[in-house]
Amino acid sequence: MRALFFGTPEIAVPSLDALCEVAEVVGVICQPDRPAGRGLELKAPPVKERALALGLEVHQPTKVRTEEFAALLRSKQADVALVIAYGRILPKAVLEAPTKGCINLHASLLPKLRGAAPIQWAIANGEPETGIALMQMDEGCDTGPVFCMRAIPIGENETAGELSIRLAALAAQLVRQELPRAVAGELVPVPQAHDAATVAPMLTKNDGAIDWSASARAVHDRARAMSPWPGAHTSLDGKRFKVLALSIAAVEGHEGDPGTVVALERTRARIACGEGAVWLLRGQVEGKKPLEAESLIAGRTLVIGTTFSKLPAE
Repeated sequence: MRALFFGTPEIAVPSLDALCEVAEVVGVICQPDRPAGRGLELKAPPVKERALALGLEVHQPTKVRTEEFAALLRSKQADVALVIAYGRILPKAVLEAPTKGCINLHASLLPKLRGAAPIQWAIANGEPETGIALMQMDEGCDTGPVFCMRAIPIGENETAGELSIRLAALAAQLVRQELPRAVAGELVPVPQAHDAATVAPMLTKNDGAIDWSASARAVHDRARAMSPWPGAHTSLDGKRFKVLALSIAAVEGHEGDPGTVVALERTRARIACGEGAVWLLRGQVEGKKPLEAESLIAGRTLVIGTTFSKLPAE
């Protein structure tokens, strides 16, 4: 099996490794290098770094809707292209370049959570499970028929970053076990129930804003969904305060005004929500280093009556 690979971030790396085990990889396509860090030096994406280490040919087109790019792909005479978290919608000419088209690994149980950020929105929406779908790509956004899916439960306190690691490993499993069967025609792709579809739009910085008037469960889910990016945040005395770790408090009903610290223990501060409360375990005042709640309490950043509020949209 001759295969192309499309992918860019860290979550795609295990699938590239797995593809090398079951196919001859004749080209790797990822996003261009981007400025990163304080010095804004160009940084290669994780997939490029791994592909070069494996001795694979790498392409980083700035545009995918060109005849030159489609012609390059056709010249590779690939049986299939495997796509995971590449970051761009592929046009028809690219989708049709390999003999068996492009097959995508999408991090949700389709038709739920089509779009750019399914891992984060699964957690933010309080979903009990998610998974990986192996699907035939068409010109829509995650709308193609599905070969197979594997589900995993979402941990009660699991962050998006932690869940991404587990889903990356699950995706690699599907590459080894199911991709060869899909390409060989042993798996029949099943059309999605489009009327049951939900969306997972691209994240913005504003998605990390905590709404304390929501339930404790919703606040907790939003905070862990936005870790590591864009990060959960709130306002304290007009400054941005990063919410780095929460847990749900074992209380019911109305504890006080939402966003208000209503109780302190040595290592945690209880904050009232619209319903119930959460424990703040770790946080960071703008311009200062991250601290455990114990240090924030000792330094009197957190006292009974301290009130957090939602930051205005940027």
